[in-house]
Amino acid sequence: MSRRGFLQIATLAGAAAGFTGTLARSENEIGYYAMDLSDDTLRHMLRTILRIRWHERTMADKMLSDPSYRAYNHFYAGQEAVATGVCAALRNDGPFDQIDLVYSTHRPTGHAIAKGVDMAKMQAEFDFRATGLNNGYAAEMHISDPDVGFIGADGMIGPGHVIATGSAFAFRARGSDQVSVVFGGDGTYATPHFHSALNNARLLDLPFIYVLENNLYHQYAHYSHSCPHADIADAARAYGIPARVVDGQDVFQVYNAAKEAVDRARAGGGPSFIEAKTYRYYNHWGAPGAEVGKLGAFGYDPLAISSFRPERELRSWMQRDPVDIARATLIDWGVMDETTADTMETDVRAEVDAAFAWAAEQPLCTPEDGLKHVFAEGVVAPRQMA
Repeated sequence: MSRRGFLQIATLAGAAAGFTGTLARSENEIGYYAMDLSDDTLRHMLRTILRIRWHERTMADKMLSDPSYRAYNHFYAGQEAVATGVCAALRNDGPFDQIDLVYSTHRPTGHAIAKGVDMAKMQAEFDFRATGLNNGYAAEMHISDPDVGFIGADGMIGPGHVIATGSAFAFRARGSDQVSVVFGGDGTYATPHFHSALNNARLLDLPFIYVLENNLYHQYAHYSHSCPHADIADAARAYGIPARVVDGQDVFQVYNAAKEAVDRARAGGGPSFIEAKTYRYYNHWGAPGAEVGKLGAFGYDPLAISSFRPERELRSWMQRDPVDIARATLIDWGVMDETTADTMETDVRAEVDAAFAWAAEQPLCTPEDGLKHVFAEGVVAPRQMA
């Protein structure tokens, strides 16, 4: 089957891909840009998904089994296709005044890896190492790497959207064709920043893309408890912003929607909104309910004081795993065979192990460094009132 044929069938069958209601579907036809990608680019997309997945699984196992491991994490496993598909449509290499920018959430690892952040330095940062990506000051929720256009994670729910529209305004003001992208979860719908960012982006026709990863739960509450819409994308349409709903488990559907949005933004067509229906395999924070060597968290979460989601629901989503979908598609398209795919995964696991090993050897931050970059250093000239 041709790539175009495969994608047409996948789009038409999106609503019946093993789920019902609003859990996973593609909204109408969203273009078939993925068919035009080179084999190398397609393989890179699968490799990115695998790098995110095995980084996540290794972190979870460390948290469960290694008392010396200091990092804390909000895991991204299950959502890998969203970050990968979006960032594959962006300009990630080149001078800072030419690359596209990404603003993240406090679940940032997938976005960071997909944008090109160095995994070993990021892991050292998570473990509070002085040679980490941000010298041990950021930990998980504040990591950033401007060199690749990853402006930062966000420990709050929502402000990143407003800052991202500011970047988009700067691009337009200086005549750049750069694009500003912000990732947000379904919980952001209930924040004022969500609506402020969308309203301003539309009023000013900014090169701004809002990617909402609807994993059904903001922390421990189902998104329907605070959102009256089956699709949060309806809220974007209310501001006159073109919006797409895609199956966030399928990296090629995500890429298609992102490519369309990026092309619109670069051409001066203004903002776009992408809602990716997806699911996180671990609980909101950390690894409660998980077991070493196993993917996902199925047990009791003491932070939620309950098992807040049905095990059957999680297992249903895992039947449409982003890794499996991307791998099977590329094999079907003849981009790779089973042996090549297995070799790629083995190589990725070795890369992840090496990154964690390097991070563990780095020096820890020291207490006396705690006030660095807080106060001005050296002699500061006095300021006089006129």
